[in-house]
Amino acid sequence: MIDTAKKMVVCLIVFIFCFCNKHEEAAEFPQTAGFSMMESAPSSVSYGVSDERRIEVSPAQTPTFSRGEEVMKAFARAYPDRIGTAEFRDGDWAVPVYGKWFYYAGGRLLSEELLDTAADYDPQPFFPYHAELPEWKAPDDASVARFKNVANQRQEHPPRRSQLFFDTLLRAGNKDEAYKRVKSIRLFGWSVLVHYSIMEELALVEERINASAENNSEVKQWLANISSLSGWNWRDIADTKSRSFHAYGTAVDIVMKPQSGKETYWLWSAQKGTDWWNVSYRGRLHPPKAVIEAFEAYGFVWGGKWLFFDTMHFEYRPEIFILNKLPIEKNR
Repeated sequence: MIDTAKKMVVCLIVFIFCFCNKHEEAAEFPQTAGFSMMESAPSSVSYGVSDERRIEVSPAQTPTFSRGEEVMKAFARAYPDRIGTAEFRDGDWAVPVYGKWFYYAGGRLLSEELLDTAADYDPQPFFPYHAELPEWKAPDDASVARFKNVANQRQEHPPRRSQLFFDTLLRAGNKDEAYKRVKSIRLFGWSVLVHYSIMEELALVEERINASAENNSEVKQWLANISSLSGWNWRDIADTKSRSFHAYGTAVDIVMKPQSGKETYWLWSAQKGTDWWNVSYRGRLHPPKAVIEAFEAYGFVWGGKWLFFDTMHFEYRPEIFILNKLPIEKNR
């Protein structure tokens, strides 16, 4: 009888532990209709889903679950030639970037000298990214109101993030430094300036897409319909105070010839009075699936999977694939 009672107590404890963990995870990392909010979403939105967040340190030092550990270890895996081993130090997870330590700091990625001013910065977005494009669903009234509010917040209170982590990682703290890091390459027959560190990845993407075009008429037509291709451009993200990855040369925009009034970019749609949140996939100008998969295979996220869609945009973010447990064929 005593043994039976003990077993019942143990089962009850396990049940409570599992229930609390599931509840905590759901509250910490809500999803938004299967979409990523994109790089310029406000800091009030939570990002990402984790399956492995236990860390081997005492409860007095850090919470049982640590998004910081995940993120910093993902960066170390994504850029092993520039980032050293992630460590738990001074009460937070941190990584050395070219020898300079950066701390997770609630997602803000701050150097030691900036930690006292953490409240001045918004977190970096480490968004959920799906292997397949989520099913399109027309937003309900509550979602429409939320999307409008987010867009208004972007204009009234543009996100302000510390750029120092990516400045250091890509050795591009200002326009002159950034220009020194970019090289001109030929991509699909167009000359484009990109950061020297992604030249090989883009060459492999191009090789895969050209091979696909030999047997895929849709990809062949897509290549023929490119109207412009741009990479490095020292600028901020539209409606924000945060630097675009174009400023580093680690993003490319592939603009297509107009086709049947289809939409490419949520902001362009909004500027001409279109309800961008109601533009279904059929109303957007998507690259062929084979093109998207070729970019993703080498660590480029596609802006068409963002809620604030940008179907011409590809951005080198291998850490996002690692955080979402998606395979990529090469990590630098």
